[in-house]
Amino acid sequence: MIDETLLEDPARLARADPRGLLRGVAAAGAQVRTAARAASEAGIDALRPEGRPGTVLIAGTGPEVPLAADVLTALAGGTVPVTVLPPTGPLAAPGALQWPLPRWAGPMDLLLLTSAEGSEAGLSLLVDAAYRRGCSIVSVSPAGSPLAEATAHRRNLAVPLTRPAHLEPAGDPPPAFGPYWALLTPLLLLGERLGLYGDGAAAAQPAVAALADRLDGLAERCGPAARTEGNPGKTLAAECAAALPLLWSEGPLAGAAARHAAAGLTALAGLPALPAALPGALTAHKALLAATARTAEDDFFRDRVEEPETPRPRVLLLRGASAAGAVTAARDLALEHNVPLGELAPAEDAEGPLAALADLLVPLDFAAVYLALAQAPDS
Repeated sequence: MIDETLLEDPARLARADPRGLLRGVAAAGAQVRTAARAASEAGIDALRPEGRPGTVLIAGTGPEVPLAADVLTALAGGTVPVTVLPPTGPLAAPGALQWPLPRWAGPMDLLLLTSAEGSEAGLSLLVDAAYRRGCSIVSVSPAGSPLAEATAHRRNLAVPLTRPAHLEPAGDPPPAFGPYWALLTPLLLLGERLGLYGDGAAAAQPAVAALADRLDGLAERCGPAARTEGNPGKTLAAECAAALPLLWSEGPLAGAAARHAAAGLTALAGLPALPAALPGALTAHKALLAATARTAEDDFFRDRVEEPETPRPRVLLLRGASAAGAVTAARDLALEHNVPLGELAPAEDAEGPLAALADLLVPLDFAAVYLALAQAPDS
């Protein structure tokens, strides 16, 4: 169980957070603004593409890679395939990782690369391979990094990664919460310029200034100074602390948030979490819910003084904009097996898909940080 008095004490939270994790998640809006400015100065606004790419290939390190692929896929609505290039090689030696280029990749395809360090030799080699195939290339990495120089040397677009100045002295955050908004923002802007979002681009167009403002508002609402009551981040942390979170998502953007949140909860707070999209989640997790219900009945007669408490599943339904039938079925299944169910949905004033995405991601990011801080020795 989490010590809920910790959540109500900003001073204790600050002492438990020498790595500046709370400051890192609260700076999402600043990341978006600085990243948008850097992308504009790098020349994204001046791009005049002749048409959409045949396929978008994404490679890199960190949580922004699968998140970017999920978000671009959702915004593209099937108009352009988005493929993640997985690394190969020994995980214990990141410098030896390689990103093989598919044999079919060619002049009609676009390669996007992201890296918070830009020093991975395998990514620079991937730039060379893509250039020889005639692919268009865009990289997002620190200015002057080997990846940025390799991209510029091949006369493709290298967007400098710019972190908010007040985050620089804090040191490197853990991989689960690197500067993913700073890496994601240029890719979103690039997708707009390339027409990846289909005929409804005007409606789906990322409003970056509005997104940054919304992230600032969410950070204030979920931050350490806000009481647990009415604070989605602290509420989620308290609910998930002793549970096995089942993140059921409704719609593509909610699915992107669920998968990202599950990875963050596990990597940052050490809390296993299982994401699944509706309606498939009802089948995928039904046996787990049934087994939990049976165990709960058996435990009524068991002496458990010497036994560690087993985390019980708790369903968190991430709402999107798809049919309500799956949501009703999800609620019914949780009720049938006596499993707690919570819901997280975009606010009514969320205009556009990125505002909705922010409403889902930010509370879950804060929850993961609060759960990590609750495990700190001085908390």
